[in-house]
Amino acid sequence: MTRIILLTTSFLVFLNIDISYGRILPTGMGKTYATITAAASVAVGGDTILCYDVSISGGMYIQNLKGSAQAWICILAAQPGHTTIVGGGNSIQFSDARYVCIDGFVISGQTGNGMNLDDGGSYESPSSHIRIKNCVFENINATGNNDLLKLSGIDSFWVSHCVFRNGAAGGSGIDMVGCHFGTIEDCSFSQLGSNSIQAKGGSADLMITRNIFNNGGARALNLGGSTGLSFFRPIDAKYEAARIKVIANVITGSEAPIAYVGSTQVEVSNNTLLLPTKWVARILQETVDPTRFVPCGNNRFFNNIIVVDQRVNVEVNIGPNTAPETFAFEHNLWYKTSQAGWTGPQLPGTKSNNWVGDPLLVQDSLYVLQITSPAIGKGLSYQGSPIKDIEGKPYRPVPSLGAWEIRTVISNTEIPAPDVKVVIYPNPAASEIVLMSNTEVGESICIYDMEGNFVEQLTGRRDEGRLYFEVSRLSNGMYFLYNCKHHHYLGRFVKL
Repeated sequence: MTRIILLTTSFLVFLNIDISYGRILPTGMGKTYATITAAASVAVGGDTILCYDVSISGGMYIQNLKGSAQAWICILAAQPGHTTIVGGGNSIQFSDARYVCIDGFVISGQTGNGMNLDDGGSYESPSSHIRIKNCVFENINATGNNDLLKLSGIDSFWVSHCVFRNGAAGGSGIDMVGCHFGTIEDCSFSQLGSNSIQAKGGSADLMITRNIFNNGGARALNLGGSTGLSFFRPIDAKYEAARIKVIANVITGSEAPIAYVGSTQVEVSNNTLLLPTKWVARILQETVDPTRFVPCGNNRFFNNIIVVDQRVNVEVNIGPNTAPETFAFEHNLWYKTSQAGWTGPQLPGTKSNNWVGDPLLVQDSLYVLQITSPAIGKGLSYQGSPIKDIEGKPYRPVPSLGAWEIRTVISNTEIPAPDVKVVIYPNPAASEIVLMSNTEVGESICIYDMEGNFVEQLTGRRDEGRLYFEVSRLSNGMYFLYNCKHHHYLGRFVKL
């Protein structure tokens, strides 16, 4: 059986970053620093810019904000999910930033890009090591080529647990130009214009995994594109995009969920693609110069579940100046809901084990397989680091098709448990925190520091549906809370 080899050294997953904490820089009305830019002007590695204002005016510019591998600079919302940066051309434009973490903000109403990070035109020293998590990017006040999150010349970055919704008609949720070694995971994308995610201008070595897309633009994933030659990173790149892994995502709607555009060595695997409105995939070449650029080709599409209806007559749209004969379509399950007896898709390139049949998804679950699904155990095996499904569980050695791996025991009516929603306050806290939840979280919580080290287990007291935990003996810094019994993530807080 063919085995698919994943890059293991190229993708930087910042789960165990060595971050040492220095000062807390209180920011907002009546605080030590009136604005984020004022705090950023004095911040050094290890500092945390803690933003107390609920509404912050956009239009900020921050240059040369640089921490280090051992001491990141973090910009945190004191009320995550409620602290909103409103308006401005960009909420914040970061230029030449390194080792910076942005956490907990709502970005809304910008007229240019929601947030913009760039390399300041310094090709040899790109902005790098950027973490953006637990943020909401929404309701952009623009209709053209404007993006909710714009990344230009960024290396080694991680975007996780973010929401992207209501973008510009001509823009993207995340637009990457000349970006490398990045991961986009556990995010949601909805009601976007041109794309949910675009990677172009020499972007390479990216992982896009465990995201959910719903009407995420004409091309939900635009893997490549068209870029002015001066914007390529590296400047002499021979492709728009290369070496991208797209694994365990669910994409509903869009004219085409997948577009390979001037790209090479891109692998789209173990995704569940539901009811696109025109095509399943596109193979295009928008930057045409055969003396420099390789034609779009040598890409793969495997281990996917694809469900289409009468709106799709051509499964793969092929444009000129491409190399469709070099594509591989392997071990996919195709189902057309509107046509009994459908014999399957018309595909270019190498074709093997493209089955036709109902994947038997659990009703209303998007991606969960019934125990009799023909998708179970039909995938090509991976070699290298364990691959996780959309719920973060490892795929089996011979994986199922689609975004979800069958569990050891599951009934054909079982669906995933709803997310646990937890409010933690006050945050930051000096002596005591309170937990309010939409479900039972247990009397005990386990606390981990930013390096992923276990700190201690706390037992709380319950009063009128709230849980109270004493935290006064903890050292100052940020901590992550987990349910001790099931190890469910509950949230994070800052100890002052």
